[in-house]
Amino acid sequence: MKKILKFLSGRIFITGLMIFLQVVWFGVFFWKLTAYSVWIDLAFTLLSVVIILYIIHSDDVAGFKIGWIILILLLPVAGGVLYLLFGGHLPARRMKRRLAQQHEKMMPQLAPDAAAAGTLHDADKRTASCSRYIEKASGYPVCTDTQVKYYPCGEVMFEDMLCALEQAEHFIFLEYFIIHPGKMWNRMEEILRRKAAQGVDVRLICDDMGSLFLLPDDFAKNLESVGVKTLMFNPFVPVLSLAMNNRDHRKILVIDGHTAFNGGINLSDEYINEISLHGYWKDTGVRLRGEAVWNFTAMFLEFWHAYRAESAGESIDSFRPHAFHPEAFHGEGWVQPFSDSPIDGEAVSAGVYSDILAQAKDYVYIYTPYLIIDDVLQASICAAAKRGVDVRIITPGIPDKKIVYRLTHSYYEPLLRAGVRIFEYAPGFLHAKSCLADDVIGVIGTINMDYRSLYLHFECGSYFYRSPVLNDLKADMLDTLSKGREVTLADCRRHFWSRLLDAVLRIAAPLC
Repeated sequence: MKKILKFLSGRIFITGLMIFLQVVWFGVFFWKLTAYSVWIDLAFTLLSVVIILYIIHSDDVAGFKIGWIILILLLPVAGGVLYLLFGGHLPARRMKRRLAQQHEKMMPQLAPDAAAAGTLHDADKRTASCSRYIEKASGYPVCTDTQVKYYPCGEVMFEDMLCALEQAEHFIFLEYFIIHPGKMWNRMEEILRRKAAQGVDVRLICDDMGSLFLLPDDFAKNLESVGVKTLMFNPFVPVLSLAMNNRDHRKILVIDGHTAFNGGINLSDEYINEISLHGYWKDTGVRLRGEAVWNFTAMFLEFWHAYRAESAGESIDSFRPHAFHPEAFHGEGWVQPFSDSPIDGEAVSAGVYSDILAQAKDYVYIYTPYLIIDDVLQASICAAAKRGVDVRIITPGIPDKKIVYRLTHSYYEPLLRAGVRIFEYAPGFLHAKSCLADDVIGVIGTINMDYRSLYLHFECGSYFYRSPVLNDLKADMLDTLSKGREVTLADCRRHFWSRLLDAVLRIAAPLC
């Protein structure tokens, strides 16, 4: 009986119940209006025409436009209403205003490193132009004097994360999309509680939707009670809200301002292969030590100050890399951690990927768990392959979501015909989000090649130029390719109904 009562009073049950009641209410509402169906149909038809004209002249990418226009033409009443509720892919006004104001406050603290930008310009003007774009679009400058360590899997990175947490003396910042109790989180939580008791400033941001079905209702309250300050980002509420589209998909761990971890690895046991959900879980990550860590610290503080009013006025100089590490840092190459936000309407990640493909001379290797791209990025990939660049894309061999897996497959044929080589990681699920070109340029972070990551979510990653970490990334990619099954055009043969389903999925992809 206690378990039943706990379930009935839990957030998951209440959320589902509220959504069900909303659907019932809408159904009854429209049924009551059937007596006025002619006039209502005319009104909604006119509304649909106005909305379609607005969509055509909007700045949305083509995939969003086509999907919504087809839906509205098929369902003039429901389609128009749905677009008014969910159509724009920018965040709701309150979220946008709050985060935009905090971003403006943070930008003066991210003054460009003129020396780093200057030496990059001298080394490669083309790459320097992409770096300037990243800085102008996201606000985060390029840095030098940063040591970078590459991790080809979550379990190796986890051990270093634990060591770094144990060494924390002043502050720990964590920001993750998924937290799931188990060996990984339980070991980290024990350290966080102990460090908080010792006086270390411990702060945690967790996306509420990402962990909706994984965490107990009192998760944040329990952590706060032991001194771990906790923010559940964009709390899920059972109402139709555009803001529910915009999730914090970033994965950031910053310790004492001089060490940061980033990559595709969430805080859940499958990421360190303690459990096997879809075969071996293949992921990537990096550890930064040095000047570039400040970019990740600023990303975290921007979110934190926007939603924790009591911290908004604090001095941030004590969080800089040298605040508790007076020695100079040394590292080769250039590193530029950056954030991609839906609040500014600039798809930074898509721009960076397209630029890498455009300037590649010999090869581009890409890790992505999902391949659901718009026409512009698809054209960039195909154009690179057609001019002789060896473009290879590595996707999962065992899917975590079958519909998304099928949707990914629907993009294979046009890419293969353009000369792109596609490999599926046979041992299991590939969750890595990395890109490498010509041994000199790369990106490692949280950014999937899909609509949600490129246009709707808050994401982050690091842009590297001539960093030794790229040698490690290449070695890992070549090893992964050797374990992959190469996809051929013969694998893409489909009968009529299968191709029709793929077409429907492609149209619906931007709307999901």
